Amino acid sequence: MANKKETLNDEEMEFIASLRGQNISSYNKRKNRPSYSVRINDKEKKQLNKFRENNKSLLDIHLSASKQPKILIFDIETAPMRAYVWGRWKQNIHLEQTISEWFALSWSAKWLNNPNIMSDVLTPSEVIIEDDKRIVKSLWKLFNEADILITHNGYKFDVPKMNSRFVLHGLNPPYPYRQIDTLTTARKEFGFSSNKLDALAGYFGIEHKSDTNFNLWVRCLQGEQEALNYMEEYNIKDVVILEEVYKKLRPWMKNHPNLGLYAENEDETCPHCGSTNVADTGTFSYTNVSKFSNVRCLDCGGIARRRTSDYPKDKRKRLVVSV
Repeated sequence: MANKKETLNDEEMEFIASLRGQNISSYNKRKNRPSYSVRINDKEKKQLNKFRENNKSLLDIHLSASKQPKILIFDIETAPMRAYVWGRWKQNIHLEQTISEWFALSWSAKWLNNPNIMSDVLTPSEVIIEDDKRIVKSLWKLFNEADILITHNGYKFDVPKMNSRFVLHGLNPPYPYRQIDTLTTARKEFGFSSNKLDALAGYFGIEHKSDTNFNLWVRCLQGEQEALNYMEEYNIKDVVILEEVYKKLRPWMKNHPNLGLYAENEDETCPHCGSTNVADTGTFSYTNVSKFSNVRCLDCGGIARRRTSDYPKDKRKRLVVSV
């Protein structure tokens, strides 16, 4: 099919130029118009449509009048480093032995309880020159919009890895956000035999991750389109699984960001899920100097305590504490 002309705005033109390994300055706007008119092929059209869908999802969240926090679930896949080595065990690899550094291959993300799944993956030409700027920039936009990030091993891997790519590509720090790491919760609160995301999915009866092996990464590094497509689908499925695992662990998260602060409801609000469907339990949480009544969320099952003390004021004066 012959290439068809497409009318593009500045952001879309920059996206197409990036796919082609070019700069937007290589293209001229239509005479007396704020847009570009460019011929694109079917493959570029498909990627442009996905780019537009991702941007629409981002805009919908940005324009939402809801006071609920914007909670982003995301996962990344990265290319392995390549190096010259003299053995297989306990290698200390010097910088001079490095053939190539790691870079981002793909990402997938979704807003909590939103059915739309966003994703991006490198093109074969981007892989060959190890240029991940386009997809790093698209994920940065989501970070910049999010109030809370949900990851599995995000504290040590996904977030610092992406921060590295952000700064290397000249992007500013995104707006402040809170983090929730399901791996941290699994390790802290439970004694599972394995805390890997796929293992947790199995324990909870959630569909397992897609099958992969190292050969998939090798094929991706060779710029094989079929492998890159599979990597993106693998990444997407991880995000779907992560959302379900998070919901299972959520009631147990003692340091969960307080969603009531974002919602600003008049009614008592579950700090875990933001529901106002909470009930008094008739029990108390005790500190060394006071006690607070507990409530349970009838939607997510989480336990929370009220902030107002239930210990009588006249008795507080006579209360002694250990030193």
